[in-house]
Amino acid sequence: MQKKAAELERLAEVLITGEQLRLRLHEGKVIKDRRHHLRTYPNCFVAKELIDWLIEHKEASDRDTAIKIMQKLLDQSIVHHVCDEHREFKDLKLFYRFRKDDGTFPLDSEAKVFMRGQRIYEKLMNTENNLLQRREEEGGTYEGTLVGSEFIGWLLQEGEMATREEAERLGRRLLEHGIIQHVANKHHFVDGPLLYQFRMNFRRRRRLLELLHERGRSIPESHDSPFCLRKQNSDGGNTSFLSVSPTKEIKVAVGVRRSSLSSSCGSSGYYSSSPTLSSSPPVLCNPKSVLKRQVSPEELQTPGGPFIKKTFTIVGDAVGWGFVVRGSKPCHIQAVDPGGPAAAAGMKVRCMES
Repeated sequence: MQKKAAELERLAEVLITGEQLRLRLHEGKVIKDRRHHLRTYPNCFVAKELIDWLIEHKEASDRDTAIKIMQKLLDQSIVHHVCDEHREFKDLKLFYRFRKDDGTFPLDSEAKVFMRGQRIYEKLMNTENNLLQRREEEGGTYEGTLVGSEFIGWLLQEGEMATREEAERLGRRLLEHGIIQHVANKHHFVDGPLLYQFRMNFRRRRRLLELLHERGRSIPESHDSPFCLRKQNSDGGNTSFLSVSPTKEIKVAVGVRRSSLSSSCGSSGYYSSSPTLSSSPPVLCNPKSVLKRQVSPEELQTPGGPFIKKTFTIVGDAVGWGFVVRGSKPCHIQAVDPGGPAAAAGMKVRCMES
């Protein structure tokens, strides 16, 4: 059973990582229609150009590593040569394409479940609804929960399923594949009042180098990760955060400590935190604040004080902006993805906004 769960987790990570890369390449116009010998090849990329792109965007340190990453995607049938004449990914001016862009992706039953789960997840996140809420069950308070019966009703309303029985079977498959779970990890999915959470974070930015690590992610899990879904502390606490849609430009004006302007953001507090498929229940508590002490709005705005105002212009990509905001009056930057747009703009952990 554990071996099966590990295989499902690896499959999920490859599918999600490949899809995130595909969206980024479309956005960056790396994927486009190309002509060769009077023939047009739609939605493809040039291998040599893609390797340049991977190194430029710090997804690979050198060309050999970039080739290994893309070979992994080719071996998993995520990408292929446009004429299927090369089974190896070569650093040449050859055309390759994502199978999802030409409809040749081999959809076995496992892949279908993950792709269905990802579509449902994105639809829930991108539409206005009251399904995901903080709720209580058996004395515990849980963030971002779904009521089983309400989730089934939503699936019917959205045309995902035709009957409640079919929707319940889908819910059970999503749970068996680690996409959702009962909040206390005690029950299977049923059409009733029990609470469930999405356990798999499809929007976590995957690093392509993770594909080369057979035992999972290259950055260890942390129970203090701000990207984990967690239970509310019994004593309450501020859980506000900024939630915005990607592919738009935002400007963030923050207070930055003068002494930190030249500091490195290498240890930014970002953690890779995709949930696992293990049988152990999730740790459900809010992540600890990265602030060493509380700062008042007046202290932030004091002329000649230890903080100065700095404005960051961040252009989101297909995944998001790559930072997490916590607190209020003032709020602060809790985490920054070192490979994301926010880090590229110069944002660092512990910047504050009044």
